[in-house]
Amino acid sequence: MQFFMDPTVTVGTKILEVFYIFMGFMSVYAGVRNLRDTTNKARYGTFVFWTALGIVIAFGRWIPAIADGVLIIVMIIPAIFKQVRKGTASDQSAPTESEVAANFKRIGMKIFVPALCLGVFAIIGALIPSISALTGCCIGVMIAAVILYAYSRDNKPQVFLNDSERLLSAMGALCMLPMLLASLGAIFTAAGVGDVIAKLVGGVIPKGNVTVGIIVFAIGMMLFTMIMGNAFAAITVMTVGIGAPFVLAYGADPAVIGILALTCGYCGTLMTPMAANFNIVPVAMLDMKDRMGVIKNQVLPALVMIVVQIVYMLIAR
Repeated sequence: MQFFMDPTVTVGTKILEVFYIFMGFMSVYAGVRNLRDTTNKARYGTFVFWTALGIVIAFGRWIPAIADGVLIIVMIIPAIFKQVRKGTASDQSAPTESEVAANFKRIGMKIFVPALCLGVFAIIGALIPSISALTGCCIGVMIAAVILYAYSRDNKPQVFLNDSERLLSAMGALCMLPMLLASLGAIFTAAGVGDVIAKLVGGVIPKGNVTVGIIVFAIGMMLFTMIMGNAFAAITVMTVGIGAPFVLAYGADPAVIGILALTCGYCGTLMTPMAANFNIVPVAMLDMKDRMGVIKNQVLPALVMIVVQIVYMLIAR
């Protein structure tokens, strides 16, 4: 309660914390529902994973850091031994093909309005000083839920809970990979990996040659993102190692270079299985036979995009 009464904490941060608590409870709900699902052969491991994750998300700010660490270790043990699975109970709440067809006939393209709310409110949140884009996106989710309820009175809170659990169960332990990889990027930066990269690259890039620096920075972002699976994890290390000493130090615009470096990293996202939320989860949800099918179809666009991003960065610097 002291956190929510603290005047030094912004309104956006307080609102976001409330959403984290809700998200934590939804994760615990997924664990309990899987525990009660006798068709899930790994229901105990699945329960441990989702419950531990839910506790960390909901109460991580208030419980001791050592307890957070222990819970995360406990959480990943079932995932390591492939004991995080889904049963058939979650699929029972999925709409039938006839229901989907009937809803589409009644709602039509208006179904995209709730999805649009996420982007619109994220922009609004980013423009308000005391809020943030992430908080705005969360508010957009709630507005979208209200719109969906207006579309159909059958969309009650229980429906949202069950559908959320169904999506979480379909993704499984892979849903944690982006967050863990982002944390790994911060650890790499603190460990001085960026400084090591700077020393190695210093012998390759001619001093003061911003053009070569930009090209190496862009390609490095793409390759390191392929390793890390997350452009946000890669940019901290690559900016310290290449961006700052070989590009920004010679007068390049930090805002332009930073944004375009991220998009260069996204080119790597399209080509790596480490980006599980983009390239592996769709395979699992669509039950694709070729596990690399998504990546294979994205390689050529990614290579074209990295060339365009490099040219754009050279012009706009």
